[in-house]
Amino acid sequence: GKMENHAIKFGLEIMQGTVAGISLNEGVKAVTLEGNGQLEAKSIILASGANPKSLNIEGEEKFRGRGVSYCATCDGAFFRGDRIAVIGGGDSAVEGAVSLAKFAESVHLIHRGDSFSATKIAQERALSNPKLNIIFKTVAEKIEGGDTVKALHIRNLETDERSMLEVKGVFIYVGWKPNTGFLKGLLRVDSEDYIITGNDMSTSVDGIFAAGDVRTKSMKQISTAVGDGATAAIMAGKYIEESKGSKGSRGQGF
Repeated sequence: GKMENHAIKFGLEIMQGTVAGISLNEGVKAVTLEGNGQLEAKSIILASGANPKSLNIEGEEKFRGRGVSYCATCDGAFFRGDRIAVIGGGDSAVEGAVSLAKFAESVHLIHRGDSFSATKIAQERALSNPKLNIIFKTVAEKIEGGDTVKALHIRNLETDERSMLEVKGVFIYVGWKPNTGFLKGLLRVDSEDYIITGNDMSTSVDGIFAAGDVRTKSMKQISTAVGDGATAAIMAGKYIEESKGSKGSRGQGF
């Protein structure tokens, strides 16, 4: 896009590849690429993001992109006038269900708990929406269809009763998983493997910074990720300048 072309004009080099790991050698960071050698850097910004968690039920992978989605704002318009199921009980699930109700004939909101963990405002919007059918204490067990999704099989956790919902879309909101597996214990992460940073995006390793959804933060939005990236870029540049002619750890407050 325009932003990419603008950056290339200023000397940005773009490489395609998968990072297998990062190692440290006296302040120099070595980035190992799968099947394509190594790159060395004085500073690294980790912006590998997070992916939505899977339910790991039958049919989920098969119908991904053919009725199974993890983003209401991305795919909601494809289900105009259809019946849809949303799975989850947090803000993303409840707000997604309300958003989908603008397009859909009806939306089933399925949650394994007996109450939502979403904010009160989000809950009120869902509860007052006539297009939403809220189903508590229930789990999804199987997604089936032909070329695309046709039905979702569910089970009530209290009664163990099984039933089927005729839907064309299944939107899954059961959390996110950060893309930090390649770090293999290199730096500090929280209990869910998100990278812990300071306000300057510094990690527990000198010269390595993290930005966006891969780090521990309260809001996962493009606007906050862009702000993180700007901060990380400035701090990485500052780190390199301060490192010139000096050796040893500066310390990042960890």
